[in-house]
Amino acid sequence: MKNDVTERGPSLDRRGFLGGGAAATAGLLFGFSLPLTPRVAEAKVARTSITAWIQIASDETVTILIGAQEMGQGILTGLAQIAAEELVVDWAKVRARHAPADPVYANPFMGGQMTGGSTSMRGFFKAMQIAGAQVREMLKQAGAAALGVPMSSVTIKDGAVWAGSNSRTYGQLAAAASALSPPASPPILGNGRYVGKTMPRVDLPAKVDGSAVYGIDVRVPGMLHAVIKHCPTLGGTLPAGYTPPTPSGAVAAVAVGNAVAVVAKDTWSAKKAAERLQVPWVVPKNAAEMDSVAIDTLAKSMMAGATPAVAEKVGDAEAAIAGAARRLDATYSLPFLAHACMEPLNCTVSVTATGCEIWAPTQAPGLVQATAAAITGLDPSRITVRTMFMGGGLGRKFEMDYISQAVMLGKALRKPVKLTWTREEDFSHDQYRPMALARVRAGLDGAGNIVGWANRIVSPSILYQRWPSALVGGVDGQGVDGAIGLSYGFKSRLVEYIRHTTPLPVGFWRSVGHSINAFVVESAIDELAALAGVDPLVFRRRLLGSDARSLAVLNAAADLAGWTKAAPAGRARGIALSAGFGSIVAQVAEISAPNATTIKVHKISVAIDCGFAVNPGQVKGQMEGAVAHGLSAALWGQMTFAKGKAQQKNFNKYKVVRMREMPKVETVIVSTGGPLGGVGEPGVPGVAPAVANAYARLTGKRLRSLPFFPGVSGGGEDEDD
Repeated sequence: MKNDVTERGPSLDRRGFLGGGAAATAGLLFGFSLPLTPRVAEAKVARTSITAWIQIASDETVTILIGAQEMGQGILTGLAQIAAEELVVDWAKVRARHAPADPVYANPFMGGQMTGGSTSMRGFFKAMQIAGAQVREMLKQAGAAALGVPMSSVTIKDGAVWAGSNSRTYGQLAAAASALSPPASPPILGNGRYVGKTMPRVDLPAKVDGSAVYGIDVRVPGMLHAVIKHCPTLGGTLPAGYTPPTPSGAVAAVAVGNAVAVVAKDTWSAKKAAERLQVPWVVPKNAAEMDSVAIDTLAKSMMAGATPAVAEKVGDAEAAIAGAARRLDATYSLPFLAHACMEPLNCTVSVTATGCEIWAPTQAPGLVQATAAAITGLDPSRITVRTMFMGGGLGRKFEMDYISQAVMLGKALRKPVKLTWTREEDFSHDQYRPMALARVRAGLDGAGNIVGWANRIVSPSILYQRWPSALVGGVDGQGVDGAIGLSYGFKSRLVEYIRHTTPLPVGFWRSVGHSINAFVVESAIDELAALAGVDPLVFRRRLLGSDARSLAVLNAAADLAGWTKAAPAGRARGIALSAGFGSIVAQVAEISAPNATTIKVHKISVAIDCGFAVNPGQVKGQMEGAVAHGLSAALWGQMTFAKGKAQQKNFNKYKVVRMREMPKVETVIVSTGGPLGGVGEPGVPGVAPAVANAYARLTGKRLRSLPFFPGVSGGGEDEDD
């Protein structure tokens, strides 16, 4: 099955996107190349698949298929750099595109073809090296044969095989190379030509000129448009056997699970028709439990009386705290958070009796294929998944709810259809970052050293809602990320976990448990430093002892911020350290407080050790994006609920950092020879505690609850605009 598709933008023919999407194993493919590098669309060229990973065209362009999904983090570029270095090809000739759904492109860290957990570079680095090296050796073998010389006598330079003054280009050799068997253990060059350099991103030119195709941009000839309508109360269902009537202005209304998809000729008409549709929803009996006041009350009750599961225990923390000279007993709270991706959920589907075609902004194309197979009854080989650019993923686009609805709708209509969630549906039916309540008790001896540390965490479990058996001894491993295995040398420590039983749906959010626990841990460390009368930086240095890697990162951030120099008048600095996803990050926030409802963050200095920076510019860019994300959540981000209904349904009540509010971000990359770490998520956790610690130093007031300013929401126009 094949459909023509129209993409927005001046430089892409309507057939352009489909030209190369499923060419992983084909011998020869004809089509247009999505112009991801700074040039206009090329003429129609033949592209030969040398292996599942690499295609070479007759115009000498090299297309690298990437198993990870691009959602703004630059992974298409980073992974392409690795393969291109081994191929010894001019970067100007390099293209990169999403690979089709196929187990060959599985991320070994994720157990499938998924992007998340800051694992893409770690998961695919070696595979991309081997892929590039294999094709280079195959081209050398084909070139040697074409030039009539032994393979040992040929050399490669910028996309051509040379023997003396004679040469053959990659494009000329592609067909012959594709017939060869890839060597199992090709030599790895690793010469640093591209890896470790800030190479131009392959996706940005198309995003600038408008030719990049996001899920929301897909147009298939003859397709219909639909919007989703859920019960306003979370967990609400349709009556048994209910068939929705078709409202005026619509062409159909279809029950898809426990929601209704309203179909029209365009999205706006579908949206207005959905507003007119009255559905006799069945409200869940536990709606009263999905109330912010009730959830917080239960958390406090569980903190005091529930039996905790032990996540980590070393020594006797209780006895050490009881006998301490000075003690801290502090409780910290964090709210539910929405993903709030700039691009709302959407999925385009065409289902026939013999096949299914899906265009989706998704972090998990393998799961999309499996989900569609289960719904349609088709063999996975009959299901084509085309991964589109995403206007934000942040963990939300792991989920299959919007995919399932679109496939069910396509199956019912037997016509191409795009399903879109309105912004209000997106906020109201998210898989939220869990709330948390955490109590830290710690003791200091007479010299100001921590002798005992106890941290009890009450939070809903993402894992339990999906796979109850994933909890080990009652502990959600992701729920205690950032609370256990700390670099700090607490001789006696106890970390406990209590699963909050709220039925509110929770899901993976950028940096997951680290986004909760770093705020708790790093705030408490600063409070203990103040209790000991020791500078927060010096206090952390003592705790880190001989951990050279963490010390190097901590010191680098402090040096970058000028920690030992007095802050400008009316300002203060706060520091935080976090480790996760294989990386270590330290951040220093420099702030002022113009009034009681504002924190002005002037600058955040970031140091990161991610083992090795494949593209240093992208690492710095990720830190800047992480600061924006973390700062929005710290200052204003929260989702509240009243009897199962979300109270924030759009950005007018869910404020995010605007350009004029964005601090200056400076980043230094620290290389201590550690293993390759992740980059997309580690920059988020330290933002909130760094700001809170700065605020305490500036005002003497300790902020223990996020967000710092819950009463401040977004709006249409700024007051001073």
